[in-house]
Amino acid sequence: MPKILIIEDDTEIAELQQDYLKMNGFSVQIEKNGQKGYELAKSNTFKLIILDVMLPNMDGYTICRKLRAEGIITPILLVTAKHDDIDKIRGLGLGADDFITKPFSPSELVARVKAHINRFSRLVESKNTHDPTTIITLGSIIIDAREHQVKVGESTVILKNKEFELLLYFMKNPQIVFSKEHLFDKIWGQESFGDLATIAVHINRLRDKIEKDSKNPEYIETVWGVGYRFIGK
Repeated sequence: MPKILIIEDDTEIAELQQDYLKMNGFSVQIEKNGQKGYELAKSNTFKLIILDVMLPNMDGYTICRKLRAEGIITPILLVTAKHDDIDKIRGLGLGADDFITKPFSPSELVARVKAHINRFSRLVESKNTHDPTTIITLGSIIIDAREHQVKVGESTVILKNKEFELLLYFMKNPQIVFSKEHLFDKIWGQESFGDLATIAVHINRLRDKIEKDSKNPEYIETVWGVGYRFIGK
């Protein structure tokens, strides 16, 4: 039974999340304190973390940043009452896999949890597959799906979960133009939920990390009015 950690100081919201997740076959642990939630999350025994932004003792952004800095790659779903894009950009930049804004329907939460766990499981499986095609080289970029590593030239580039998945998908499918909707479905595994602006945020962060000049990209090209494509050379 997949185990979910909910770090949420609002008892009513946390218990509602717990009830719906349990009805869908998940085991759930709730922690109301940010610091204690962070210590629990470090145990790396959970399939996914539902993390509220506003918490006592340690806020959700700090928890997310510290977990990623320590190499914890468990999917993180940030929860906030704020609707500003800047908050989403900040959370995604710190390594969160997704963002959900209060109020939200329990069915939407369950759908996102399932999608992220399935995506993460497939990523782990590909890492454990002894297949030489898991290493792809295009231009000066080398991506190793098994080791979850990326090199640009001689430099190792650190990517967040979704940045890595997005780059891997592009490099497996060079020269093909993909719409934002298609990429969202393939990488986030959700057709009906989420904000397509997430794609632009991740594309921009990828460019910052792999391009010599992110304003004039050599690899990830914007096809105006259509989407994006990876130019393999």
